[in-house]
Amino acid sequence: MIDRTKAVIADMDGVLWRGPQPLPGMPELFALLFERDLNFVLATNNSSRTRQDYVDKLAAMGVNSVQPHHIVTSGTATVSYLKRQYPAGADIFVVGGPGLRRMLREAGFIIVEANAEVVVCGIDIDFTYDKARRATLLIRAGARFIGTNPDPSFPAPEGLVPGAGSVIAMIEAASGQPPTIIGKPKRGMFEAALRQLGARPEETLMIGDRIGTDIAGAQALGINTALVMTGVETEESVRGSEVQPDRVFAGLPELIEALRF
Repeated sequence: MIDRTKAVIADMDGVLWRGPQPLPGMPELFALLFERDLNFVLATNNSSRTRQDYVDKLAAMGVNSVQPHHIVTSGTATVSYLKRQYPAGADIFVVGGPGLRRMLREAGFIIVEANAEVVVCGIDIDFTYDKARRATLLIRAGARFIGTNPDPSFPAPEGLVPGAGSVIAMIEAASGQPPTIIGKPKRGMFEAALRQLGARPEETLMIGDRIGTDIAGAQALGINTALVMTGVETEESVRGSEVQPDRVFAGLPELIEALRF
């Protein structure tokens, strides 16, 4: 599996870093990708940042070779989905970070606080009861409910903290309406990554830290998978999972060694 790799899709939170701290092996992974001329896409379910935000974050960590076209996020995938469904000028209520809001505005949508056609919900570190109340009332009044991604948590330096899925779950419970989910493990993000790579699933390796999104979603498309144990999974959670990654590595250094052969 590893020796047939011609392209790589890699998650970021829990794979490349935890919060502001790069994980061991991160610079060496990019050095190897460029050394072996392996096409790659960094695909994250985090909707709070733009592509350029991630490029800048990597540059601050000493990785200057990544460009915006290397980045796919649940936010960019959500914007692409909305552009196919709604005209420019559509009114959208957003529960999410400034990056998601900026992407929606740049796509021509209007961010509103009332009378929205769509409620878009992603990770929101400033989430409040009032935001949940307004989103719930809008959805009950007929607004479409879109969730960027289902991750209930994400790895921060201090441990696992609530993710977009936790925010979405509260609004779903209150509104009684299930959302349309855009990010991993749905096909859209993986298909977008494969198009960007120009690669076939069987020659592509997905590197992730979460079985339910990274691994399950990739395997559904026939993409090879490698789980790193630097994010949300534990030995117990891996043993108890019906979905099993093709390979499991303690972290990036061990994965890099396998990729060298």
